[in-house]
Amino acid sequence: MEQKDKNQDMILNRLFAMADAEYKAFHSRLMPTIDPDRIIGVRTPALRRLAKELKGSAEAEAFLSVLPHTYYEENNLHAFLIEAEKSYEACIERLDVFLPFIDNWATCDMLSPKVVKNYPERFLVKIREWMDAEHVYTKRFGIGMLMRYYLEDWFLPEYLGWVAAIRSDAYYINMMVAWFFATALAKQYDETIIYLQQKRLPEWTHNKAIQKAIESNRISGEQKDYLRTLKVRSEKEKKQAKGEIGYENRKQDI
Repeated sequence: MEQKDKNQDMILNRLFAMADAEYKAFHSRLMPTIDPDRIIGVRTPALRRLAKELKGSAEAEAFLSVLPHTYYEENNLHAFLIEAEKSYEACIERLDVFLPFIDNWATCDMLSPKVVKNYPERFLVKIREWMDAEHVYTKRFGIGMLMRYYLEDWFLPEYLGWVAAIRSDAYYINMMVAWFFATALAKQYDETIIYLQQKRLPEWTHNKAIQKAIESNRISGEQKDYLRTLKVRSEKEKKQAKGEIGYENRKQDI
């Protein structure tokens, strides 16, 4: 235990030595779910270099065995050490241990293990398991992995249905669903557009997916024009389109 504590202290000292106060202030504003006191202010490239230096060492093994971490950057370092894992079985085991401790969208989205690409069928089973999780960021991670690895060569139309079936009140899940469908429109337009035409997503997620697709450089101008026609308008927008709100305002002025 004493040696683990020394390893933890050594890594924390390294992290604080790389702190950037301006970056901490900027990044804190992007992370509303994280107490700013838990953000050190270490830039991502520096964290990746540290992970590369530590991977496979006794210090890294000790660090990975201690959860939960206190600092945001400790979680990110943990994620990058998992990414470096060469064994599929060990990678999945470490992911299953770590995912329930993720508490923000950034750590969730930057975690992208590479070894899983060599096991697409086995990894798909894990993705479905994570997508069924109650924990917000485990579910988000599952959707993100499906988006990252299964919208091109390994794509099947049924994957769209898996994501469309998700119902949640969690903002960070619904945003990932929207991001998934915006990306799917860029990569598998013909199969994906049906879900928007048939309004198979909740209204907020439907509109957010359209917004993100329109903002994408991978969607053609013609496709963007059509997507705009599929937006679900609010009651206020419908009244504005009919001129009812303007008429009511004019009556008040008379």
